[in-house]
Amino acid sequence: MTALGIKEHDKVVGGVKMVSQPKLDRLREVITENLRVQRGNADVEYINVGTALQDACSKQNHAIFARRGCGKTLLLHSSARKLKTEVKSVYLNCEDFKKHSFPNVLIEILASVFREIDQNLSGWFGRKKKSKEIVRKILNKLQDLHQSADEHDAEIKTKTAQEDALSVDSSLAGNVGKLSLKFGAKDERKAKAEVEQSFKIHREKLQELDRWLPQLKESIREFFALSPKTECIIIHIDDLYHLKRTDQAFVVDYIHRLCKDVPMFFKVATLRHASTLYADRDGQPIGIQERHDFQPINIDYTFGDFKKTVAQNSQILEQFGKSAGLTKSEILSLFKGEGFERLVMAGGGVPRDVLSLFLEALSEVGVGSGNKIGKDEVRLMSRPNFERKIDELKQDSKGDEQDDLIKGIYTIREFCMEKKTNLFLVQERMLQQNDEWKALFNRLLDYRIIHNCATALTHKSQQGTYQAFAIDIGAYAQFRKLDGRFNEIGIMEANVKEKMRSAPILDQSKLLSIFQGAPTNIESALRESILIPSSAEAES
Repeated sequence: MTALGIKEHDKVVGGVKMVSQPKLDRLREVITENLRVQRGNADVEYINVGTALQDACSKQNHAIFARRGCGKTLLLHSSARKLKTEVKSVYLNCEDFKKHSFPNVLIEILASVFREIDQNLSGWFGRKKKSKEIVRKILNKLQDLHQSADEHDAEIKTKTAQEDALSVDSSLAGNVGKLSLKFGAKDERKAKAEVEQSFKIHREKLQELDRWLPQLKESIREFFALSPKTECIIIHIDDLYHLKRTDQAFVVDYIHRLCKDVPMFFKVATLRHASTLYADRDGQPIGIQERHDFQPINIDYTFGDFKKTVAQNSQILEQFGKSAGLTKSEILSLFKGEGFERLVMAGGGVPRDVLSLFLEALSEVGVGSGNKIGKDEVRLMSRPNFERKIDELKQDSKGDEQDDLIKGIYTIREFCMEKKTNLFLVQERMLQQNDEWKALFNRLLDYRIIHNCATALTHKSQQGTYQAFAIDIGAYAQFRKLDGRFNEIGIMEANVKEKMRSAPILDQSKLLSIFQGAPTNIESALRESILIPSSAEAES
């Protein structure tokens, strides 16, 4: 019996001791239960690489950037457990407010913060009647503002029937808010006018909140002055990207002004390319600026340093193994050859995706029967995983941008199939000068369709600097064998940077040509090409 009460049934296959089925079952259970981090889940600790955890615990404003599944929520929860006793944290998830209109979304966020303070008042600030009165007064004011905001919103809707469309479709960041590609038959001037109109409406709605802000801050200072126990509060704002793009800068702008010169700080966790943290309208800055109003914490797991990404994912899996009673050597024994490295590639380096694929592999490969997870087994699983990423992109994107995103996937995949390579280059100048293409590539990076491998790369025969990208393994998983049909450049290879320098260049004219020539029923064509090789791709 183990310390976990699991009876061992170890077997030896080919001279190698197998991990027992009860241990594998326990490992599956531990990973499954912790694949998505929830409040109050103390079983999993953030694997700290660099200074991310230290920074998240500091009394400073931060924005935590990473793709989904990289551990933003886990970092917030882990840092909250490690704060000094005189520092407290308040957590809120913006997904709870994603369908709320402005300014109610801001009022409800503020109310959530002060409700949690109220619930913890005696523990954080001591049993002082005055403290309770101050917080209750704030909550009552927010309730009144919520009601008046509804009434004011009705008046504005009478004045402009376009507001609903504006809240959904426009963006303070212009083209980065949605893929308003010029060749997508979208009226850019109309979109810009809608952004400006939305901005004016938001400013009108904020007037009462702005007038109240000095008094609110004075109340905050007052109840902190009454407490000898708590020095400051850190507000954890998770998944900001769930809020409407037109609202995000206004929300963080108000939170920043609220925290300034009072003992409060904020940590915002979000997707970099799906967030508008700052905007400038009519010479009026709205939001928070990087390096000025907040410091960035980047915890993304990219292919730019693939060895580091593999090591980080390995540590995470080993931690889960330890919780399930498996040693490091037992975890490693589940793989063969480059199996784990290929698993990390298939997961785009994102821990949640890697762990999810690992769970799938435990069943598909038959690890309990002595089989091991190798690169070929991972490649076979990567195709349905690629389709799941497309479905996720569809669910999160607006209806009018879905076609552009699917066309983008189709375009890049067609180019890679034509050049028979998983790696390609894009000139940095093109991305700097063309907001539409930049937005497209950023969105496909966020959804792990493509993966960033290098920046500021020089080409062997062409001028300029380039970014190197790898298309997801699932995009070419229909090949049973790659030899002679597709050249997969291994990201883990020692000379990969040199191979990148001679990779094919996807330039603007080629992008436009494939994009415009895409089939009418683009999604069906893309899914069919992933499942079945075309005549040009067919195996001999």
